[in-house]
Amino acid sequence: MPNRLAHETSPYLLQHADNPVDWWPWSAEAFEEARKRNVPVLLSVGYSSCHWCHVMAHESFEDQETAEYLNAHYVSVKVDREERPDVDAVYMEAVQAATGQGGWPMTVFLTPDAEPFYFGTYFPPAPRQGMPSFRQVLQGVHQAWDERRDEVTEVAGKIVRDLAGREISYGDAQTPGEEELAQALLGLTREYDPQRGGFGGAPKFPPSMVLEFLLRHHARTGAEGALQMASDTCERMARGGIYDQLGGGFARYSVDRDWVVPHFEKMLYDNALLCRVYAHLWRATGSELARRVALETADFMVRELRTNEGGFASALDADSDDGTGKHVEGAYYVWTPEQLREVLGEQEADLAVRHFGVTEEGTFEEGASVLQLPVRDGLSDAGKIASIRERLLAARSERPAPGRDDKVVAAWNGLAIAALAETGAYFDRPDLVEAAVAAADLLVRLHLDEQARLTRTSKDGHAGANAGVLEDYADVAEGFLALASVTGEGVWLEFAGFLVDHVLARFADPESGSLYDTAADAERLIRRPQDPTDNAAPSGWTAAANALLSYAAHTGSEPHRTAAEKALGVVKALGPRVPRFIGWGLAAAEAVLDGPREVAIVGPALEDEGTRALHRTALLGTAPGAVVAVGASGSDEFPLLSDRPLVGGEPAAYVCRNFTCDAPTTEVERLRAVLSD
Repeated sequence: MPNRLAHETSPYLLQHADNPVDWWPWSAEAFEEARKRNVPVLLSVGYSSCHWCHVMAHESFEDQETAEYLNAHYVSVKVDREERPDVDAVYMEAVQAATGQGGWPMTVFLTPDAEPFYFGTYFPPAPRQGMPSFRQVLQGVHQAWDERRDEVTEVAGKIVRDLAGREISYGDAQTPGEEELAQALLGLTREYDPQRGGFGGAPKFPPSMVLEFLLRHHARTGAEGALQMASDTCERMARGGIYDQLGGGFARYSVDRDWVVPHFEKMLYDNALLCRVYAHLWRATGSELARRVALETADFMVRELRTNEGGFASALDADSDDGTGKHVEGAYYVWTPEQLREVLGEQEADLAVRHFGVTEEGTFEEGASVLQLPVRDGLSDAGKIASIRERLLAARSERPAPGRDDKVVAAWNGLAIAALAETGAYFDRPDLVEAAVAAADLLVRLHLDEQARLTRTSKDGHAGANAGVLEDYADVAEGFLALASVTGEGVWLEFAGFLVDHVLARFADPESGSLYDTAADAERLIRRPQDPTDNAAPSGWTAAANALLSYAAHTGSEPHRTAAEKALGVVKALGPRVPRFIGWGLAAAEAVLDGPREVAIVGPALEDEGTRALHRTALLGTAPGAVVAVGASGSDEFPLLSDRPLVGGEPAAYVCRNFTCDAPTTEVERLRAVLSD
């Protein structure tokens, strides 16, 4: 018999619909049931492409005896963290405060009032390496609930009070200046790994948001060290196993310091952010490797993550069938020398072994290797390598593919829209811009209601039940603003305006300017989540600051500019101390210090050759956070086009910042110089 998850839209929840555990989705009814039965709530939080979530599900939630014990003594609630980031954030904060660490699966025991009192992540089916078994934990918590109820409720109350006292104090609500950004750069330099690129040790995550800051800092100040860290990190990642050398796209993170062995799941947000980083690196340096990786990553997203409705799916699993019916992490991606010989023959397999760093011992498990590019390009026959890649990719496509989480998350689609729009514009790939427009159309059609309120997710053309959170409003606005600059269609600026207005009205504290992750009228949890630090993707807080700033530059709106500057007060406080975890905020601060610049391109028509040349030059300008409006002379598509005539009948570019404008120019070289000054 399927349980209560059978009618959910989340692929993760549906994976548990046939468990013998009597799961409930997160709902008031679940907690009412716990009150009625006078039992605690087991809250289990994960996501569909999480390897250890699958392991714990197989070991414990599919086990009949464990399920019977759970059903007798608990109300069990299953949450997809990607659908409910607010629930995940609130209880993850409690887990980290109590244990000093966190992760998924997240396992939390709650009172019927949703107050947490015992925490963990993965629990094994039998005691292991000092960890109790899941059954032991269930029995211990049940015993404490029955015999020491007062103690349990006292602990729960104290935890909730402690969380409530964690309101963020962030200094004087002023934007960071030169000094704070220089300190942030110094902090990053200290944590940089000069041998391998990236920051810190293992596991190593792609530092997408920090890389954007480094590129913007170099563009504004000329700091060569910032560009060196960005370009070396990008090269190391692109040559490592974290990058799919056959199909393009990046895995979630590397388990080692050298980017060799990835955790194989591929997330939309990582690939959207990194596609944009490599496109921006190419814009700054002309690097051929950056160009290739940006385009291959964009093509991967369109080929493997695009849904039938035009949006982008959340993730591909790390695990897949290894051909024997057993699900194994990385099975789809790794190769042995013997497997290469079967596809390529002896001679070309030898070349592939050398080119992709495949060894007899293997770099992964059971003699298999993750493909890398350990030797710089140019040492192998490029034509032969291209042919080998094609044949290996074709052979790989015959393997059982990893599962795909088909839900469309608004925020991550916003990031993908920005990446595809810019990559398509830079490299003359109108198909990528069209893919960005199709995803934006889907968000407007399915995720936005009549009041421009966002729904967090959809699947198979049906909107989910969960309200959008701050990152949804901010990242979708960011995508729409990028699309407006690339397409010259002012409707995207208009939609972005609706979204940032919601940020001001429903997510911002009008006194301090701080931002909350959930709207003032959202479901009340034990605390209103509020986190300005970047995690795997930009925080809603700093993403909102970026979107507010860009919108203000487009429109001249003082309230939006002021709100952006107030929100960046947290970056002044945290940037010098923890720069690795607030890169998106540091990138926004770079834009504030540069203006940001406002570029208006006017021509006799959008299709006019001279107009297009100026427009392309404007998009390729490296000035941090510059906004671009393009249109026919006299157009009212964008506020920046107002009162901007042609110059001598020729297409012209107008560049302004800080209430001061340069003389308009009709010359591409002059515009390029102005935007790189």
